[in-house]
Amino acid sequence: TFSRGIATQRDEWVYDFDKKNLSDKMSFFSKTYKDVLNEKNENENLIKWDEDLRTYLKRKIEKEFEKENIVISSYRPFVKRHFYYDKHFNGRTYQFPNIIPFKSQENNLIISIPGLASPKQFHCLAIDSVIDLNALPAGCQCLPLSIYAKNGDRQDNITDWALEQFQTHYGDVAISKADIFYYVYAVLHTPQYRAKYEQNLKRDFPRVPFYVDFRFFSERGKALADLHIGYETGAFYPLELTERPTGKDKQKASKPALFDVETVKTLTFQDAYVPKTKLKADKENGTIELDDVTTLTGIPPEAWHYKLGNRSALEWILDQYKESKPTDKTIEKQFNTYRFSDYKTSVIDLLKRVCQVSVETVRLVSELADKLKD
Repeated sequence: TFSRGIATQRDEWVYDFDKKNLSDKMSFFSKTYKDVLNEKNENENLIKWDEDLRTYLKRKIEKEFEKENIVISSYRPFVKRHFYYDKHFNGRTYQFPNIIPFKSQENNLIISIPGLASPKQFHCLAIDSVIDLNALPAGCQCLPLSIYAKNGDRQDNITDWALEQFQTHYGDVAISKADIFYYVYAVLHTPQYRAKYEQNLKRDFPRVPFYVDFRFFSERGKALADLHIGYETGAFYPLELTERPTGKDKQKASKPALFDVETVKTLTFQDAYVPKTKLKADKENGTIELDDVTTLTGIPPEAWHYKLGNRSALEWILDQYKESKPTDKTIEKQFNTYRFSDYKTSVIDLLKRVCQVSVETVRLVSELADKLKD
């Protein structure tokens, strides 16, 4: 069993960095849908409709906002958002409810790859959550370690036949299905594999060769998966943070200790300076300019070499945290709460962690490449 990522048809509604804002949006969305269902159509254009949602409307499917539907999703590589995971409000969920069921507290191990005919170089990413269709190019395809039956039972997604093939080929009955999962993840990262099968990977699902030393590949595949799934709690790379003083910082008005009511009415204070968001990378100098005040320095060259498509892992973060004007008019008017300054501290931490992940990934991939040179 495998599945495409989720095609929501309404990303601005069902995703958000802020959980409360997502709750507010989807409460409004659910109420508006319910109003239209009850033939109160004056607010119909306030939410995003698609063919599927109008079909549900014709079938008189009732909907209510359910806070249990809010989960964490992999929206883009190394960028997670809160997500309203719902069969009727998500456009197309494909087979994903069999991988991570609705309202489930369970995670899963998943290898995500680009869709067929992707124009980008082949890459892959291990995740443990639901994922957006466009997280990887051409509509990502997701291959899980486990699947869930209709009764909720968790089942192996690697077949007994496949397990037997591996155990027989390597003469090792101790090989487990999880070992195979990690072996595959390592193989898909190996430069020689990507180069040799470059054209095949553009038109067919990856096929996996039996490389010498199964345990070597499986162990490094697990190390890679642990890095990529656990990036939010991993070690920091020792980047340096520099803060530039601004002219306004030097001209702060002082507040009088005592004043009367009339003074309050007329007294004005200089507004606090709000830095201008930049989120620009300078690979040559190893820096990231977060805004016109704050810069991260000391990024090693190899950190930029860990790429997913045309962007490095660090560049994916910079791209996704930029401020932009919502395209949906209702979102723009009522729910446009995102400001980079609210997330600046957490983004600095994230960049430090993903820098470490990038450096370690490059090291492990180099070990895989060296192994095939033997």
